[in-house]
Amino acid sequence: MDHLNEVVGKRIHDKKIGATARCFMVSGPVIVGAGPSGMATAACLKEKGIPSLILERANCIASLWQHKTYDRLRLHLPKNFCELPLIPFPESFPTYPTKQQFLNYLDDYANQFGLEPVFNATVVNAEYDHRCRFWRIKTLGLKQEETEYISQWLIAASGENAEEVMPHIEGMQTFKGPIFHSSSYRCGEIFREKKVLVVGCGNSGMEVSLDLSNYNAHPTLLVRTAVHVLPQEIIGISTFGISMFLLKWLPVRLVDQFLLLMSWFLLGNTAQIGINRPKLGPLQLKNLTGKTPVLDVGTTGKIKSGDIKVIRQGIKRLTKDSVEFVDGKKENFDAVILATGFKSNVVSWLKETDMFSQTNGMPRKPFPNGWKGENGLYAVGFTYRGLLGAPIIARKIAEDIEHEWKAEAANFIAFTRASEL
Repeated sequence: MDHLNEVVGKRIHDKKIGATARCFMVSGPVIVGAGPSGMATAACLKEKGIPSLILERANCIASLWQHKTYDRLRLHLPKNFCELPLIPFPESFPTYPTKQQFLNYLDDYANQFGLEPVFNATVVNAEYDHRCRFWRIKTLGLKQEETEYISQWLIAASGENAEEVMPHIEGMQTFKGPIFHSSSYRCGEIFREKKVLVVGCGNSGMEVSLDLSNYNAHPTLLVRTAVHVLPQEIIGISTFGISMFLLKWLPVRLVDQFLLLMSWFLLGNTAQIGINRPKLGPLQLKNLTGKTPVLDVGTTGKIKSGDIKVIRQGIKRLTKDSVEFVDGKKENFDAVILATGFKSNVVSWLKETDMFSQTNGMPRKPFPNGWKGENGLYAVGFTYRGLLGAPIIARKIAEDIEHEWKAEAANFIAFTRASEL
């Protein structure tokens, strides 16, 4: 990485962590996070001749996909909506690539652009130095060694799914069965003939319940809030693709009405199987709150057949072998899986209060306006649109930095020529 220069070697010895800190000057932007969004941004920058340094806390790219997703996962949207900039999916891939196919695509993507993240580098502090007009980004390695990187630009790409949301439930420590987040679920093989409570009715909760049922487990899906469930396809065409097409000609309200009508024809009245719909339409709700509608891949059919049970009561407490609900009823379970989602962790390391909300770690300005902050700060992967939002923002960031990069290069050339006179 010839754009990385050690400006102070063995700079300080930190008595607290017992490690020698090193400091590097980075000529291009520093990108925090080696997920799809971070790599897409690095690729767009590289296309313009701008080097970047990617810092990743895990030991691999796309660690969420590598380590925190279930085996049966496929892309929920057609591949043409999930491609990263500059390189399409292979034509041989199916419409909805598998988890492994997507990971292979990301590996090829990184190799083709020569992206080499610094792995096992956890960013613990990123702060703008107004005196020097540079960002100072501090990381800790596996052995708690401290490294500081200095750059004119900082791109937060740690994403909206950086940390699991783990609710506290009374009695969790006394429950004798396993309790874990859905990010640790791989497949239902070990749960055959077991009664499993799945808490949460998003895409993960619905698919985990379906997978458990396919392995002859006895899942119960706890639906805590109203949620829109849409068919993944309508007459063989992606529901999302149809939505995007209709939005070119019709207002969101009418497209929502169409989606709900088609859902009623194809899935029936979901309230009859215990899943109430929100008052706002699926697209309106997504735009206002970021809450994604569930794309059904077979779970509703399993609910109708009785293979998956639905409960709409909240949990009051857990006992040794049962769950007590707020209505006073109790039911025995062998395991509890918390499909309670993820959250951003950016406010834990980024010492900046204007761009990101301290409440949810998301940009204060909604998409598509929340990608740029002050002093060379950018954000990608915080759009509530998953892979769909990454290419748009990655290109914008690269174009914005390119203007400054070229301007500084021109100033340097002018200064050099003036010095020679």
